[in-house]
Amino acid sequence: MTTRFTLKLIAASALLMGAGGTFSQHVHAPAHNASPYAGKQTREIKALSPAQTADLLAGKGMELAKAAELNGYPGPMHTLELATQLELSTGQKQASETLMNHHKAEARDLGAQLVQAERALDQAFASRQIDAARLTAHTDRIGQLQALLRKSHLDTHLQQTALLTPAQISRYAQLRGYAGPATGTAPAAPTHKH
Repeated sequence: MTTRFTLKLIAASALLMGAGGTFSQHVHAPAHNASPYAGKQTREIKALSPAQTADLLAGKGMELAKAAELNGYPGPMHTLELATQLELSTGQKQASETLMNHHKAEARDLGAQLVQAERALDQAFASRQIDAARLTAHTDRIGQLQALLRKSHLDTHLQQTALLTPAQISRYAQLRGYAGPATGTAPAAPTHKH
């Protein structure tokens, strides 16, 4: 397996499988021997459910920043929701709002590009205008966009963490329920400069 293919596979898995409830849809039991894909052939974009498409276009997190969130790197949305409990200063709150607004705009743009790239791939197959070279071009573009979208979500957590004190980061973890069950302690706060 080539490194490039492995990276694409990882990115696709992270996007499609790491999205939790957003990507899980209630599926009625198919008829005996029917494919679990039965019924999905009528989707506008076969590889994306309507909910997935809507989440991408809305710039939702889709659990793409879990590696950061669950390792002690707060995100701006939840930081702002917990502003009072975290005792954010006016400057921290304004910087977090700016970060969140910038990130949402970027995530919506990348999500729209990803939806369009998936639509183009779907149309290439539907119109029978696909060959190995076109397939490579489509999947390379989709993989690139998936990686950029995930990086955007993760990078936002890095930037948010840099805006907070170690005490605020620990308090965030406690408020979000990430404190260790046996010791009641939060994950070690990442080191960063203010």
